[in-house]
Amino acid sequence: MDTYYTDGDPIADGKAPQGPIEDRWERRRFEAKLVNPANKRKLTVIVVGTGLAGGSAAATLGELGYQVKSYCFQDSPRRAHSIAAQGGINAAKNYRNDGDSVHRLFYDTVKGGDFRSRESNVHRLAQISTEIIDQCVAQGVPFAREYGGLLDTRSFGGAQVSRTFYARGQTGQQLLLGAYQALERQIAAGTVQMNSRHEMLELIVVDGKARGIVVRDLVTGEVTTEFADAVVLASGGYGNVFFLSTNAKGCNVTAAWRAHRHGALFANPCYTQIHPTCIPVSGDHQSKLTLMSESLRNDGRVWVPKRAGDDRAPGAIGEDERDYYLERIYPAFGNLVPRDIASRAAKNVCDEGRGVGPGGLGVYLDFAAAIGRLGRDAVEAKYGNLFEMYERITGEDPYTVPMRIYPAVHYTMGGLWVDYDLQSTIPGLFVIGEANFSDHGANRLGASALMQGLADGYFVLPNTIGDYLAAGPFPKIDADTPEVAAARRIVEDRITRLLAVNGDRTVDSFHRELGRIMWEYCGMERTDEGLRKAIGMIRDLKAEFWQRVRVPGGEEGFNQSLERAGRVLDFFELGELMCIDALHRTESCGGHFRAESQTDEGEAQRDDENFSYVAAWEYTGGDPILHKEDLVFDYVHPSQRSYK
Repeated sequence: MDTYYTDGDPIADGKAPQGPIEDRWERRRFEAKLVNPANKRKLTVIVVGTGLAGGSAAATLGELGYQVKSYCFQDSPRRAHSIAAQGGINAAKNYRNDGDSVHRLFYDTVKGGDFRSRESNVHRLAQISTEIIDQCVAQGVPFAREYGGLLDTRSFGGAQVSRTFYARGQTGQQLLLGAYQALERQIAAGTVQMNSRHEMLELIVVDGKARGIVVRDLVTGEVTTEFADAVVLASGGYGNVFFLSTNAKGCNVTAAWRAHRHGALFANPCYTQIHPTCIPVSGDHQSKLTLMSESLRNDGRVWVPKRAGDDRAPGAIGEDERDYYLERIYPAFGNLVPRDIASRAAKNVCDEGRGVGPGGLGVYLDFAAAIGRLGRDAVEAKYGNLFEMYERITGEDPYTVPMRIYPAVHYTMGGLWVDYDLQSTIPGLFVIGEANFSDHGANRLGASALMQGLADGYFVLPNTIGDYLAAGPFPKIDADTPEVAAARRIVEDRITRLLAVNGDRTVDSFHRELGRIMWEYCGMERTDEGLRKAIGMIRDLKAEFWQRVRVPGGEEGFNQSLERAGRVLDFFELGELMCIDALHRTESCGGHFRAESQTDEGEAQRDDENFSYVAAWEYTGGDPILHKEDLVFDYVHPSQRSYK
């Protein structure tokens, strides 16, 4: 039977330091080569993306003295999707004196990722977490505070301590504004050149090193080549391969996929996170879904009717007729189990016919007990903007009627493979934030995305990129360099080909159909038969795309259909790789659930003997090549995850 791939040589992280885990980051910083201030001014770094990772990286590199060129496809760097993050950011400050520590955050993150992440990277993240809060407070980020003025924290899934710092339900927005003001300061100082409304469409690789990018001005349509001594991708995740997700409509995989086609390995693409608390789909007219922050599970209780087919109003269903299923199945963590577990539990009760709302695809998130215990004013102070957003979208008042929620695609743990220095398999190409794979294993804990983005941008990359740039500046290149001309030609030929099809189907119709295939066969539950079927369907859909897609307008000027067409093309190839990755990994782990690999109780069943590795895929244009990086656990030993 076709495996759809071939095995390649194993891969190892050559930059990971040895010794006691608590000393490794300090050791790596000391061993890394330095660049003196005068030489930094001679070096240029391109940063693609201006979210928490990209914005903080560009600002910090500019502050260090490098010449930075920053690119984003939004009209302003502060429109990056990090601004949509709601719930909070984790840090091992232990302000509550509730038993938290760097080691506990490290342990919770490795366990929450179902033992599919690197210990060294996760421990570094836990160490740096405390510095992030100090940095952001110094910038003026308005974290929530207790009555006495101390920073407040709350709990998130997968933890039994309160380590999540927050700014009501708009933490991402406030953190991004902090990074944005640091970025704007460097723009004013002349160390950062900001290029908004520009989309990266190709990576320039010269003599085996990343030396620049090809970008298209989304307003004029002009295609240009931009050069640097190193390139940093901070372009976010690929959740929009599913069409319906909580991501902004513009989020895409193109920057990362262009790098992948040039030789950057793509790691664990099948690890996608389905967030348990999102507003359910209401019809075929929708183009995206809306997140309801995980923080709501602090005070909201999740339930469904005990009886299948019970379509009474929630207020008419008595307490003894309700199943608070998370509290029943997982008493130790209750409603704050990790996202993958909460999502599968919601799917299971809906599959039993006990779901609520249209189509039975929903569960209740009820705040009646919290309002009775704390009072409406206290609940409003915590969650007021989230409640208002829910009411505007659904027309229902969550203060008086339980919210209806259902899982939706939210985050991607997979991404470009990087070493401990955050450098990809292409020298000079660094990848940070959600665009890389490095820290979350098979499932990300809530409030850890903001932590990783700012850790990579403010603290890790600025310390590790110098080790590579110490060998620079590299030889000058220009538009006539053969590799540069070839990269530009690839972009221009692709645009010409897309415009020439002139078929009868819209780009969005293909994207929506791809999303249905991915959700049905590579979503919350995956099977051998379904994944093989999906691979065939994706290949057929891609072939039909080249026969029937219609991209109106031309290559010059503003053309959103052209933008989306290029992105959907990359989603076809990514979707196929995701299915191949999910097919080859016959175990269940974290967000990757194979129906053939589950315990008697329906929980994910790992296969550590055969799958305790990172799957790093090489692009060939045909069957991909699988390179395995073995995972070693010296401090947190793999065990069957239990939150009961």
